[in-house]
Amino acid sequence: MLPDRPSLDFNTPIPSLLDPTLLRSARHIYRTYYEVHPNEVQRPLGVAISRNSRRGKLIFNGKPILLPHECFIPLSQIEPNLH
Repeated sequence: MLPDRPSLDFNTPIPSLLDPTLLRSARHIYRTYYEVHPNEVQRPLGVAISRNSRRGKLIFNGKPILLPHECFIPLSQIEPNLH
C-alpha cells in the first residue's frame, strides 16, 4: 500500500522572487500607459514581460498565455499601495 500523497491546491499562489529589473520594467510599462491614457477606466491585471528584452504588455483580462522566456507580474506587485 502506498502512503497518502498530500493534495495539491492549484489555486494557491506560488511565492517567487522577482528580478528587480523585471519589476522596474513592469512599473515603467504600467506608468507609461497611464501617462498616455489618463482617462482609461479599466485597470490591468498585470504585465506579461520578457525576461530577455524587458519588453512587455499590459494584460486586462483572462489568464495570460506566456512564452517560455516570459513571466507575468500582477498589479499587486507593480503597485502594492493600490491594494
